[in-house]
Amino acid sequence: MGKNQEKGPLPYDLDTPAHTVSFEDILQKLSVDQNAGLTDDEATKRKALYGPNQLDEGPGVQPFRILVHQVANALTLVLIMAMVASFAIKSWIEGGVITFVILLNIVVGFFQEFSAEKTLSSIRALGSPTARVIRNGESQVIPTGEIVPGDIVELVTGNTVPADLRLIESVNLETDEALLTGESLPVAKTSHGTFDADIGAGDRLNIAFSSSMVTKGRAKGVVISTGMQTEIGKIAAALRKQGSKLRPVKRKEDGSAGFHRYVQAWALTGGDALGHFLGINTGTPLQRKLSKLAILLFFIACICALIVEAANNFSSKNEVVIYGVATGLSMIPASLIVVLTITMAVGTKRMSKRNVIVRKLDSLEALGAVTNICSDKTGTLTQGRMVAKAAWISGRGTFSVATTREPFDPTVGEVSFRSGPPCAQAEHEAHLDLAQLQSGTFVTEKLATERYMNIASMANVAHINQVDGAWQARGDPTEIAIQVFASRFNWNRQRLVGGNDDSETGDWHCLAEYPFDSDSKRMSVLYGRRSAPGSEKFSSRWVFSKGALERLLPLCINIQDDNGAARPMTDADLRTINDSVDFLANQGLRVLCLASYEWTGPEMDDYSNLERKNVEQNLTFCGLVGLYDPPRPESADAVAACARASVTVHMLTGDHPGTATAIAKQVGIIPSRYEHLAADVAESMVMTAMKFDKLSDDEVDRLPVLPRVIARCTPQTKVRMIEALHRRGKFAAMTGDGVNDSPSLVRADVGIAMGQSGSDVAKDASDIILTDDNFASILNAVEEGRRLFDNIKRFVLHVLAENIAQACTLLIGLAFKDAAGNSVFPLAPVQILWVIMATSGMPDMGLGMEVAVPDIMDRPPHDIKTGVFNMELIVDMVVYGLWMATLCVSSFVLMIWGFGDGNLGENCNNSYSEQCSLVFRARATTFVCLTWFALFLAWEMVNFRRSFFRQNPRGENHCWYHVFYQWWIDSRRNPFLFWAIVAGFVTIFPTLYIPVINHAVFKHEGITWEWGIVVVESILFFAGCEAWKWAKRIFFRRRDARTGRDLEGDNYATFGGSVLTATTVESSLNGKEDKAVEEGRTGSRQ
Repeated sequence: MGKNQEKGPLPYDLDTPAHTVSFEDILQKLSVDQNAGLTDDEATKRKALYGPNQLDEGPGVQPFRILVHQVANALTLVLIMAMVASFAIKSWIEGGVITFVILLNIVVGFFQEFSAEKTLSSIRALGSPTARVIRNGESQVIPTGEIVPGDIVELVTGNTVPADLRLIESVNLETDEALLTGESLPVAKTSHGTFDADIGAGDRLNIAFSSSMVTKGRAKGVVISTGMQTEIGKIAAALRKQGSKLRPVKRKEDGSAGFHRYVQAWALTGGDALGHFLGINTGTPLQRKLSKLAILLFFIACICALIVEAANNFSSKNEVVIYGVATGLSMIPASLIVVLTITMAVGTKRMSKRNVIVRKLDSLEALGAVTNICSDKTGTLTQGRMVAKAAWISGRGTFSVATTREPFDPTVGEVSFRSGPPCAQAEHEAHLDLAQLQSGTFVTEKLATERYMNIASMANVAHINQVDGAWQARGDPTEIAIQVFASRFNWNRQRLVGGNDDSETGDWHCLAEYPFDSDSKRMSVLYGRRSAPGSEKFSSRWVFSKGALERLLPLCINIQDDNGAARPMTDADLRTINDSVDFLANQGLRVLCLASYEWTGPEMDDYSNLERKNVEQNLTFCGLVGLYDPPRPESADAVAACARASVTVHMLTGDHPGTATAIAKQVGIIPSRYEHLAADVAESMVMTAMKFDKLSDDEVDRLPVLPRVIARCTPQTKVRMIEALHRRGKFAAMTGDGVNDSPSLVRADVGIAMGQSGSDVAKDASDIILTDDNFASILNAVEEGRRLFDNIKRFVLHVLAENIAQACTLLIGLAFKDAAGNSVFPLAPVQILWVIMATSGMPDMGLGMEVAVPDIMDRPPHDIKTGVFNMELIVDMVVYGLWMATLCVSSFVLMIWGFGDGNLGENCNNSYSEQCSLVFRARATTFVCLTWFALFLAWEMVNFRRSFFRQNPRGENHCWYHVFYQWWIDSRRNPFLFWAIVAGFVTIFPTLYIPVINHAVFKHEGITWEWGIVVVESILFFAGCEAWKWAKRIFFRRRDARTGRDLEGDNYATFGGSVLTATTVESSLNGKEDKAVEEGRTGSRQ
């Protein structure tokens, strides 16, 4: 049951579903005695048959697959073709250099992706680490991976179920199956009864499912499935299955199809495969754009090679072929793959220090484009731990508990008290002394308080205790919260009952228990108060009940007064109770009712035969308790930061609409007064899943805004929400932790799983994992994604501008004919690769490490359709490239015809001779100019519009003379970039002056006085770049003056009482959805 069973059933596989037959039959089929369990030898044999009890993580890290991925991409394939062409014409040096570049790309990319995969593998966590089983007639603890079918497992409150179990014995057992079914409330289990074979997993009440949590009671069960054969394992397996890669054949209504339909399907399938191979239909938008760019550049390179051949009458001479290869290589951004991969890898390592594990190197870039985040509430926006925030004790008053970061610790958190019910808000509140509370005297001084605390403590099976100085809790989160509240008053259940439930030393003893179930929605217990410690006689017997108001209040005929005595309930009392419930619910609290009465029935030897209906009657209302799952302290700030970044947050939760709305208001997902919006907008802001799911896709698309809050959410609702966002052109992220979140994690553009509470299936479906389960950590990923996007634009512009400069220089150089009529290239192939890979590669990596600009989280996400290649980048690329080409060609022309005699020699593309000295010196001068231009351009790319001499806004103490040294300070802000540029200047000298290398490899010669030309051309290059940036600043300043936007993003426009970036203002004015929400925010501040 843990191994693949394609070869047929194994000896202990069940031929009948376990939930359809009695547990006696299951025990017989599995050949095990429930009291003795398996022997060690038998367990070893079964493990050999079924394998370890763990989820199959697939083939794991596959080095070969990673290696193929590095080779099978468009840019690498272009380089391979150039390598083959070089070796074909026996140009060994050029071919060798290209081979080195290819190997460098593959090796660096391989190790970076392999490291990322290993990082993911190391953080995967399986279920509970140990489990208690019966073997050899003894109870023992073993690793969960050792469990086999037939093992008898013992469960108690707080355990994680280690495998699928058929229950044998169940005492008040409830399990939290949220990871499997999405059900937010625990499910009551039973060992008796059988169910239909086709009933859903959530209704198989005699089965305890693997990875579910025991929240109440105890049980014993026999293992029926392990590993991938468990229900959660089947979901994981189904999720991993790849959809068919074959396009379906379009058929007629009768099922027939013509031959052309098969041809069409084959063609489409082949197109999909080719697109997948080239990367144009897989990956993030940037990946797809770069893959398409590589294909475009490949065709441009081919065209350039054809132009070279045409200019030389399609000669097959090696000189012509080498020139064509050089021109083609000039259009290939060979360093782009390496720089992009390393930049992403560095970003991933940075994120791991900020509690974010990135499964894919490109996910950060995608997250930087996210416009909408769909988030769970419990555990992500909230702490996932219930806290009793308010308690109304009838006849006494209302207690309030301040927010605390330690929900299990009853000794921290301020407690205040005021007379009257919660709805009586005008009463004065007094802060209570913690020492007095812990002494218990506050409870005993008023009988009404003691009656209430007895219910809170004993109608409750949660355990709160202190271990090694730390408070720990076991049980249902709701009951834990109530038990913590009672423990604040030193009224802990363990103290009252004497430790264990069957203790003979406690003041109280449990006589009967009626657990919570989905029908009654209440829990009741019958306790006897001993007349003396250890006595079997009881001085009184009490029924304590708690539950949903609508189920418990109708059973109450009395209400307690300030003396704890019961008096008849009046209509005024009912109004007060209902008003108090509404008051607490509007604060986001889950409200429960507490009631009790003294049971005066006859003494019994066995109280378990008492019928529930005879116990739960004629109750006395004692009060209410309001439970709160507190938002994380940083959630509100994180949501506000998302708003400033123009990222919309949606809460998709299984909670009640009132509770969800209140939490959403507290963390800022919806305006506190959203009801003041237009009626259709306000109605759309908060919806239940039932209402949302009833809408057709067209009706959803016609909504003025998509819901910011969806309550009672189902997995299908989450998927529909993602699809609705996609239809509106949004780029959506989805957070989740349970198996039920996996479909939406897969559908989302970026799936974000929880590292602590998340299931393995959710992690497998995700792109990013939060190690601290904190919504605020998403901001770290968003910021890093935007920083990377900016840096990618920087080095992409840098690389492509160089490609244009090289290609144009070589194409213009076709006009330079030697004595044999062959074109003489101004730049040799190795020079081109040196500039792209060696000279520019390190500065490009430095550009990838630039720090985030100050306003990076105060601007909208980049347009996912435009991506990196917006109009400004394209124009910059052409301008810088042409300017560099102009200066490079002018340096070559100046050397040959200005200071030389115009002699281009013969065969100077292949080897050095005395008659090629002038060409080699001119080529060296051009090479040094291009190298310097590339290095200086890297500094110019730090800011697309600001001058190199003033890269940051003017400070308060700015003076005109700061321009003379501020550039030196700014240029050293990024040490990697600074030293990469310095290294670029230094490494040029060995290529010029080392014998053999200069003549044979680089096809140039050392220069002397020609350095003067290089300096002058570099000054002209700087001047041209600064002039272009100056022109851009004027253009954008005038354009932005018309739209109210700030040029550099240093200032923000104030709109509607909130601080927004100018782009957000514009979208708010032009977009109906953003305008409606902004109006709501404006109204909420007035």
